[in-house]
Amino acid sequence: MIKRLTRHGNSLALVIDRPILDMLGIDANTLLEISTDGECLIISPVRDPGHQERFERVLDKVNREYGRALRRLAE
Repeated sequence: MIKRLTRHGNSLALVIDRPILDMLGIDANTLLEISTDGECLIISPVRDPGHQERFERVLDKVNREYGRALRRLAE
């Protein structure tokens, strides 16, 4: 997707389309972390600290239950 920045007062704004916001679970109240690797702009939603921990627990559970089957499918 190619976007143009839009003027917002003395600044420029990036408008993010609704389907992308919905897919990422972002709304007007979501804090966004903006960083760069020197070449690219990286925008990430700030998740609550427990989000990563819950994700890793679920991932471990899926790997325990379905890991062998997933490895066979990958071969």
